[in-house]
Amino acid sequence: MLCGGLTDTQPATAETQQIADQVKAELEEKENRKFPIFKTMEFKSQLVAGTNYFIKVHVGDEEFIHLRVFKSLPHENKPLSLTRYQTKKTKTDEVVYF
Repeated sequence: MLCGGLTDTQPATAETQQIADQVKAELEEKENRKFPIFKTMEFKSQLVAGTNYFIKVHVGDEEFIHLRVFKSLPHENKPLSLTRYQTKKTKTDEVVYF
């Protein structure tokens, strides 16, 4: 992986589901709604001074949300950070840098 470049789209993993689950409550608070379904579908990552994860999440019906979550370097011992997100996405919308 190139430092600063996005990886190719990859299928969601147990790790990306865990990352999304850790920021779900924050997203629900910001959106003022609950998501009964919160299933990661695919992701890209970006190596910076830590890792940015760009994750497509199915939140019910035909609705998807794209998350940008920052994971700091292990020695910094910081929690995951939901840095940005995009709503009103579809199953076919590509996960891109935002």
